[in-house]
Amino acid sequence: MADEKKPHPIDVHVGGRVRLRRTMLGMSQDKLADALGLTFQQIQKYEKGVNRIGASRVFEISRVLGVPIQFFFDDYDANTGRSYGFAESGPDDGAAMMELLNTPEGVQLCKHFAAITDPKIRKRVLELVKSLSDGEGLSATA
Repeated sequence: MADEKKPHPIDVHVGGRVRLRRTMLGMSQDKLADALGLTFQQIQKYEKGVNRIGASRVFEISRVLGVPIQFFFDDYDANTGRSYGFAESGPDDGAAMMELLNTPEGVQLCKHFAAITDPKIRKRVLELVKSLSDGEGLSATA
């Protein structure tokens, strides 16, 4: 009986970076698929790392998403086979950050937070989010 084959960590990482950039742009899987002449199911498989993305396809995806090819490989440690993004925050913070950025809500939160230019407002938003994550709720900020 053969073991179920798992995706290679680099395929999962590259797929996650495709999903990250696509969601940062507010682009649907359908729209990316159309631009590449694929089905949205194929994009889903790429983003999950189930299907490996060939070199020419990485090139085309980088063109459509407007990033250099290196973007898809950034934050990947070839020695450990793991993503190391945001590693300076702590051993578990990097994984949590990448998990957040792989959700549509996380990308939107980061996009809108980055658009706030007033440092005082940024600090208040951060305090609100901290209080919500601690379970204090909105009543603690009023």
